[in-house]
Amino acid sequence: MSGHSKWHNIQKTKGAQDAKRAAAFTKIAKELIVAVKEGGSADPAYNSRLATVITKAKAANMPNDNIKRCLEKAAGAGGDNYETITYEGYGPGGVAVMVETLTDNRNRTAGDLRHYFDKNGGNLGQPGSVMFMFNRTGMLRIVAEGLSEDAVMEDALDAGASDFNSDGEIFEISTEPNDLGKVRDSLDAKGYSFVSAEVEYIPTTGASIADEDNISKMQRLIDMLEENDDIQAVWHNWENVPE
Repeated sequence: MSGHSKWHNIQKTKGAQDAKRAAAFTKIAKELIVAVKEGGSADPAYNSRLATVITKAKAANMPNDNIKRCLEKAAGAGGDNYETITYEGYGPGGVAVMVETLTDNRNRTAGDLRHYFDKNGGNLGQPGSVMFMFNRTGMLRIVAEGLSEDAVMEDALDAGASDFNSDGEIFEISTEPNDLGKVRDSLDAKGYSFVSAEVEYIPTTGASIADEDNISKMQRLIDMLEENDDIQAVWHNWENVPE
């Protein structure tokens, strides 16, 4: 699979979030609260979604005390009520964009997204307008340094992974969405640490932008989306992302 190029394209959108640790932790805290409330347990052994979010939190270097406070808040009577909403749209140049949100006010979030797309030459679409251009896939990534590619691949496939890719620096393991937790737990038990482990929208087709003005608008759209506290992740099929 061509996961390596997709990963680096996607990383261009996720990097801005990760660079702002406080903002990233706020977004993960929301995910932890929702995972506990929807999964019915603050114990990751009995809540696979929570286990996945905790893995994500640790990969982002979120302190254990922060994670513990979020779990205690979610297990109690307090805490905001968030809902998960996925938005779809087109950026300038016909780039397909998927936006995952956790919000306590869908009208505010939808209004913000509509403004971002309109301001940058795109448009917010209806459900299903671009989702057909993405595969919802469980993705686990492991730093390759010091590990045997053959051994990791064998362990991953034995655990139930559907595909394996390496660029020499990162081992990228694909799973069916419902198998992510099982594969993650199996590899975790063997001592592997993850750069990321979550369900993602992986593009199946790409879009290029030739016009410099549209390139600037697309970059600005991504930045505006990532800076919004309601937005958890941004996925797109823009292929020729500037370095």
